[in-house]
Order: sequence, then C-alpha cells, then structure tokens
Amino acid sequence: MASQSLTHHIPTKTNFPSFQKTRPFRSNNNLITFPSFSTAKLHPVRVASYNSTSTTAGYNDQVVVDEEMDRIRRLQNGSDVRGVALKGEKGRSVDLTPPAVEAIAESFGEWVVSGLEIERGGGGAPARVSLGRDPRISGGVLSVAVFAGLARAGCVVFDMGLATTPACFMSTLLPPFTYDASIMMTASHLPYTRNGLKFFTKKGGLTSPQVEEICDNAARKYANRFAKLSTALRVPPTRVDFMSAYAHHLRDIIKQRVDHPLHYDSPLQGFQIIVNAGNGSGGFFTWDVLDKLGADTFGSLHLNPDGMFPNHIPNPEDKTAMALTRAAVLENKADLGIVFDTDVDRSGVVDKHGNPINGDKLIALMSAIVLKEHPNTTIVTDARTSMALTRFITDRGGHHCLYRVGYRNVIDKGVQLNKDGIETHLMMETSGHGALKENHFLDDGAYMVVKIIIEMVRMKLEGSEEGIGSLIQDLDEPLESVELRMNILSEPRFAKTKGVQAIEEFRNFIEQGRLEGWELDSCGDCWVSEGCLVDSNDTPAPVDAHMYRAEVSEAEHGEHGWVHLRQSIHNPNIAVNLQSTVPGGCQSMARALRDKFLVASGLDKILDISQIDNYASGNGKL
Repeated sequence: MASQSLTHHIPTKTNFPSFQKTRPFRSNNNLITFPSFSTAKLHPVRVASYNSTSTTAGYNDQVVVDEEMDRIRRLQNGSDVRGVALKGEKGRSVDLTPPAVEAIAESFGEWVVSGLEIERGGGGAPARVSLGRDPRISGGVLSVAVFAGLARAGCVVFDMGLATTPACFMSTLLPPFTYDASIMMTASHLPYTRNGLKFFTKKGGLTSPQVEEICDNAARKYANRFAKLSTALRVPPTRVDFMSAYAHHLRDIIKQRVDHPLHYDSPLQGFQIIVNAGNGSGGFFTWDVLDKLGADTFGSLHLNPDGMFPNHIPNPEDKTAMALTRAAVLENKADLGIVFDTDVDRSGVVDKHGNPINGDKLIALMSAIVLKEHPNTTIVTDARTSMALTRFITDRGGHHCLYRVGYRNVIDKGVQLNKDGIETHLMMETSGHGALKENHFLDDGAYMVVKIIIEMVRMKLEGSEEGIGSLIQDLDEPLESVELRMNILSEPRFAKTKGVQAIEEFRNFIEQGRLEGWELDSCGDCWVSEGCLVDSNDTPAPVDAHMYRAEVSEAEHGEHGWVHLRQSIHNPNIAVNLQSTVPGGCQSMARALRDKFLVASGLDKILDISQIDNYASGNGKL
C-alpha cells in the first residue's frame, strides 16, 4: 500500500503581505453572548493626533506610540505570541489580557484576508480559520477573545477544542477541513499562568517579521479602541473534531510504512509503549494512535489534560518527566517511552534499557534514521550542538549545518537550503523541535515519534532485539557542558537594545583578536558565516535575535570547545552556553569570557555576571 502524500494540498502562489484593509464585522440577527471580560484590568493609553500647526512630534492620523502600545508589541516572542494570562507569578503582571488577544487575533485575521484577496484577485468566500488550544485554565476565556477578533476581521471560525500545535497546521491541509489558516493557543512548557498564540497558514508557521507586523497593527487597534472588547458574537464558531482525523492520518502512516507481513492493521502488536503526556494535549496519541494499532500502553503517565500541570512540567527536557518515564519503562519492561511537551510540537524518548534520549542524542537518533533513507543529506541544527554530533552525522555520510538558535530559524534554514538545491531532510533543535521535509517542514513531536516507532518495528522484523538505542551507541558526549545566564540590568523596553549591543561587542572583541584563540564559527557548505548567525547567500533571512558561536583553541589541546552567546527572546537576559572536550575547559573559557571580555569592555556594568563569576571562580560548579 503506497504512502499518501499531502504535498498536493499546498498552494504555491498564496502571498500574505502587509495589511491593506480592515473588513467590517459580519452580522446577522442571531446574537451569541459569551462571558464578559469586564473584570480584566484595562490600561489607559494616551491618544494624540498630528496636525501641521502642532509643535509636538507625531504622525499624521496615527496613534502616538506609548508604553501601553509597547506592552502589546512585547507580547511577541519570536514567531509566537506569549504572555502572562493569570495572576500568580512573582514580579510579573498579567499582560496577555482578553482585549490584547482580541486585537492580535483581529490583526491576524486581516492579514489572512488580505493575502487571500490577492491570491483570488478579490472577492471569494470569507477566510476560514481554525483555533485549537492546550488545557491551560485561561484557554476558555481567551478563546472567546480570539473568536471575537477573527469575527471582526470577517473570518469564519472553527473551534477544534483541545488540540496540538501540529494538528492546527495540518487542519489547513487535511481534507475535508483545509482551512485557510489556524491559531494554536499554548505557551508550550511554560507555567500554567502563561499562555500564547501560534499562527499558521497552508505554507506553515509565520516568521518573526510577520508576527512583528501583526503585533504592530494590533497595538494600534488596542490603543485606538481604548481597550473595548466584543463580548457578543453574531456568528458562533463551528465545533469540529479534527483530532480524530489527525490521529487517523498518523495511524495510516505507521501501517503503510511498516507494512507488517502478518498483521497489517495492528503493526504494533507485541510492543509495549509508555506515553507521558504531562497532563498536556498528548494523551490522544495513546488511545487514538497506539492502542488502535495494537500496542500495549499499560503504565502510561499523566494522560488526562489538566491545565494546572500538577505532576511535572510537560517538557522532554525536564529531568522529572524523563526520570518518571524511565522508571515506568523499566518497571513494565516496555520497548519504548515517549515524553511530549504540552502542545506536542516536541518530544523525547526513552529506550528499552531506560536510557533517556533527548537533546543531542535525539538529533543523533533522528539523523541515523533519516540518513538511512536519504544518504548524504544535510541536517540543520541550532549552534548549541556538540562537536561529537557533527562527527556522528559526517561519519554516516551526512552534512551538518549549524545555524541560529530558535526552532523557526532552524526550520526556515532547511526550507531555504532545499530551494537553493541542497537536499535537506531534517531540521532539529536541541530543545526537541524536529521537522522533516517529508512532513511539510512541520515541527511535530508526534510525527517524530512515529518515525522512531516505524524504525523500531522494522528492526524487530529484521531480527534485531537491540532496540532503537543501539542506533546511537557510538555517539560521544561532550566531557563538559554548561549553560549560564546574564540578566540585563535595564528597564524591559530597553533590554533588547542593550542585549544586542553586548552581543555585537562580543563579536567585535573576537574579530579584533582580543580573545586569543577564539574565532567566529562558520559553515561554508550551507552558506552560514559570522558565528553561525549570518546567511551569506543571496537571500539572507532577517535576524530575530543576535547570537554568535566562537570556536576556542589553545596550543596544548588545539580546538577543544566552543562558546555561544545568545540574546533571549523570552526574557531580558543573555544565555551563555559552553562545551569542552578537555577537563576544566568550560571553567577556563568562562574565566576568559569574564576577564578578557565582560570586565575589559565594561559590560559588567549593564549585565549581571554573577553566574559567570561564580562558575569561573569555583571548581566548575554553579
């Protein structure tokens, strides 16, 4: 039975440009009233207009940008929107309010409508947009704000209810749904107090510049509307069960690609697989995929959705999540353990021997599988991966492209390389985001697990009893690896600028030779230079966050490690990652970073370098 492809459902001509017009709110006589948001704290904004006789700086017929508008813009988190939706975080106030969410949803709806009008040459059916959400307790109220915003933009809305991020994208492709766009409401692995929005069209997730444009427009709406909010929808959203169709799609892939000679419809018969959904959206994979394919899922953990996440953070990088899954695998003598994050765009696994596989190990596992199918392919990762991973990939005939941190950056780089004629089948971040060319360049934690399960069954059919962990048994681990943080000592609105200045100064010090033995990394095969940040091809991607990786060498050991400085897009700080292949190497690099760069440049006055100082001064301990 041949594998079905959805490639033909992807249009090639749709453009989603800058905003052009605002559609009026569609109305009829049937009013549906939703809970009022009158309890939300509303912040006044100063509104002014410009005229030729005024001596006050301003813009013609536009709202003066002030701190309240900046709050909406600061909700942008790279290619997502994220904020605090509930009280309860020390030092953080609620900023992802229903009025803010409505304005952002309306702006996204307008953006989609404008793109469709250009594609169709004007007119046509209204834009159809789906909304899914994870189980966070703020999701219900904020969903109504999304419905209201999309309705104001003239969109027809479809409510998917509890869903996953990959499913939202797939709802734009899988018939009979094929929506024009989709929004997923989630804040991934962040605390229950947070929430956010991820945006999709048939082409995939939006880029950071596109989300920035949407947030800019939303900020103007928010100010002009003076925080008014629609609490009545004239057209209710249509409830749809997309998750069943998505699960069916995943089951078909496993059945077709395993093509079991004895039991085609139950290819997982005889396998025990533990799933830890962390009380997020991933429980469906147990009962709607694995169980229906014949797997034994007894011993699975935290499958019921609970927006308070009472057991542990739903995160494949979380040590508690991995430890609990490991224990369940060993106790039940299972063949595989799976850990999903909240919205299932990331995953990690545990092999039959209880070995956690995440980070570099997960990238290595997926590389081993993909390189069997596509010899010599290029694999894109973020620049925090180890030198050992590069050797692992190249030893198997692959090519390793180091690129900017950020799953959207890594995925977009893979898309661009394919357009440039460089075959690139896998793009992965150390956080567990993994996208494959064969799956529409979508970072789908469930699909990645599907690939691993298929390989596990194939190995068993070929007579191997070793399990999937055997595929990475020759992957070396770095001798030392550490991540440190430097908080930016600034008001939030100035933090980004100061962070950029600090990281650019790091680059200057290296290029001027003031850090002896340090050199900005580059990857000529995939046209990346200047510390794995800058594209040197004809179509460089915009930089959403500044970061540089430097190779570190010395006379005694040669090249023995690297240092990576990165401006965080989540918080006002700079992340510092160090890896070394020699004992004491990370501490030595931290000491040089402190003495020869941070103190010498005076940046210790605007950065809190206490973590760097403690690590450099101690015995390699924080």
